[in-house]
Amino acid sequence: MPATDTGLDIEELAARIGAGERRALAQGITLVESTRPDHRTLAHQLLERLEMPVSVARRVGLSGTPGVGKSTFVEAIGLKLVEAGHRVAVLAVDPSSTVSGGSILGDKTRMEQLSRSPAAFIRPTPSDGSLGGVARRTRETIRLVEAAGFDTVLVETVGVGQSETMVAEMTDVFVLLLAPAGGDELQGVKRGIMEIADLIVVNKADGALKPVAETTRTEYAGALRLMRKRPGDPESYPMALTCSAVTGDGLDLVWKSIAGLHDWRAAEGYLATTRGHQDVLALRRAVEAGLLARVLAHSDAAVALQDAERAVAQGDIDPHAAAARIVNLITGGSDGR
Repeated sequence: MPATDTGLDIEELAARIGAGERRALAQGITLVESTRPDHRTLAHQLLERLEMPVSVARRVGLSGTPGVGKSTFVEAIGLKLVEAGHRVAVLAVDPSSTVSGGSILGDKTRMEQLSRSPAAFIRPTPSDGSLGGVARRTRETIRLVEAAGFDTVLVETVGVGQSETMVAEMTDVFVLLLAPAGGDELQGVKRGIMEIADLIVVNKADGALKPVAETTRTEYAGALRLMRKRPGDPESYPMALTCSAVTGDGLDLVWKSIAGLHDWRAAEGYLATTRGHQDVLALRRAVEAGLLARVLAHSDAAVALQDAERAVAQGDIDPHAAAARIVNLITGGSDGR
C-alpha cells in the first residue's frame, strides 16, 4: 500500500509495530487517538493489518480513588514483572484538563524507574471525559501494544467515582485498589464497583498503617462473601489482599492471584467467551459513536440536534422522542410525529 497523503505507509507502520519498534507504536497510538476522519480511516486500516500474537496477553484493569497510590503500585508491579522477563505496557488514563484537553496527572513522570526499562511502555492518555475514566480509544491501544509484543497490559483508570464498568469491559481481571481506613469507609464504596472487582487490594500496608490495613482487608473480605461469585471462578475469588507498594510486601501474592485467576479463566474457556462478549459491546459502542458522528457531520441533523437540545432543556419535548426524530432525519425514516 502506498503512503497516504499524511505521509504514512500503513503497511510499513504495521510491520514496524509488529517488530516492537517503540517509535512506531507511539505513532500508531497517536493515530488511533485522533478524531480526524482521515486519521480514523487510517487507524482502521492499521488495526486490520496488525498480526496479533499467538499467546494471549494478560489484560488487567486497575482503579482506585486519587491518593490511594495507584501509580506507585503499578510501577512496583511493573518492575517485578519486567525482572521476571515480561514485557509490560501501562495505559495510564488521566483526567482531562478542561482547558487544554491534556492529561493532568502525568503518570509517566511518576513512574520514573519503570519508564526507563526497555521492556516497559507507558502511555499517559487524557480520558477526554469518557465514562469510567477510560479513553475512547483505549481498546484499540490495547490491540496495538499486544501486537508490539507486550504480554501484560495494565490499564490504570482515574477512579474519580464514575462507573468503572468500561474498564471491566476491556480487561480480563479487574483490581480495586484501596487505602487503609476505618470500618465506616466500607459504606462509602459503591456496591457496583465491588461487584465487578475480582480482587480488592488494600495498599499502604506498612508501618503504623499495617494493622489498620489488615482490619480493612478483613472487612472487605467479609463484604465480598456476600457478593455473588462469578460462574467458573475458583472458590477463593473474589478476594481481598493487602500489600505495600513502597516496601514490596505482599506484591508477589497480589500478582500471583491476578495471574492465577486469568490463567484459570483461560484454561476453562471463560476468557475466550468473555472477550467475545466484550467485542460485541465494543461493536455496539462503535455503532453508537458512528451514528453520533454522522449526525454532527450532517448539516440539517446538526442544526436539528442543537434545536432539540434547547427544547429538551426547556422541557418542551421528551429526549427519546427528540432523538428518534434526529436519527430518522439522517436515515430517511419517519420523523416520529
